Amino acid sequence: MNEVYEAETFSELRLLLNKVEQERVERIKDQLRENLFQGKPLHFSWFREKRMNGKRVYYFINEHTRKAVLAAFGEKKYQQRIINELLANREYYFQLLR
Repeated sequence: MNEVYEAETFSELRLLLNKVEQERVERIKDQLRENLFQGKPLHFSWFREKRMNGKRVYYFINEHTRKAVLAAFGEKKYQQRIINELLANREYYFQLLR
């Protein structure tokens, strides 16, 4: 079974979600525990998104350590801004996956 973590910023964002969205995030975490390769790869195999009713959960994976870290959550219209920010700070997320 894979390990799934939340980055601190993701945990803070998750508190702002409604109950239905929070339950959906939990289901995504359960899916990732079973299979790290859920969702759509974004530019790299280790950076992915999972759609959720018009919104997206962005996460990084490390297939060697069998870990995933949920990094961000946002609407489609902010997708490129979120992706750019996450990729610019990818070393931080890689450290969480070790």
